[in-house]
Amino acid sequence: MTDFPSISLITATYNATDHLPSLIESVRQQSDRDFEWIVIDGASQDGTLELIQSARDVITDYVSEPDFGIFHALNKGIQRATGDYYLVVGADDRLDPLAIANYKQAAASSQADIISAYIYTEKKEVIKPTGGAIWHHGVQAFTTAQSVGTLIKRNLHERYGYYSHYYPTAADAEFILKIQRGGGKIAIAEFIAGQYNTKGLSHRHKASILFELFLIQKQFFPKSIQLLLLIYRLIKNYRYL
Repeated sequence: MTDFPSISLITATYNATDHLPSLIESVRQQSDRDFEWIVIDGASQDGTLELIQSARDVITDYVSEPDFGIFHALNKGIQRATGDYYLVVGADDRLDPLAIANYKQAAASSQADIISAYIYTEKKEVIKPTGGAIWHHGVQAFTTAQSVGTLIKRNLHERYGYYSHYYPTAADAEFILKIQRGGGKIAIAEFIAGQYNTKGLSHRHKASILFELFLIQKQFFPKSIQLLLLIYRLIKNYRYL
């Protein structure tokens, strides 16, 4: 009999009443309800806390207090979590009904440190890892997006630390690259885990994330090549900056 690992969902919220109800409903629809869900709220003032309190049938633990950004909130959630693995789910994301069940199956069969699934956007476009050279594509070569699409073994933070406060929009990329470069096992699971909102934090701060990714990538790969890639990406994304 296969022993399936336990999973913690972690969500950081702030004034999320426009999006959170749909996420709550997608969590309630999970075929496998054996998980914990931790919500870290940044002292919302719009009724988000009331929504959280009304969803205690699926929300296991929550806190509402000021924080210093999404990765500070996620670090707090990871420290409160008890699952073997955790999955970050944004307030504006949605889970497929089979997401938890499929992630457990993939984790049990692969025994990987990171499991990356497929996701789709609000335009129903499916996103998969790009493959190819990591120095070029970064974490997108072997993962989709941290939120919804990437299941992470929780005890990796004991070895690699928590998300850095130096990268407000891309700290997850640095952490995942540390694991990959450190020899961590990464598996790609061919199922769609849910919907990822492409108009979130990284979309609104395109220039910031491009510069952060440059600073992260040059830690692991030649600086000159990463500088050329930064210039290319700034030109390519000029209209979004």
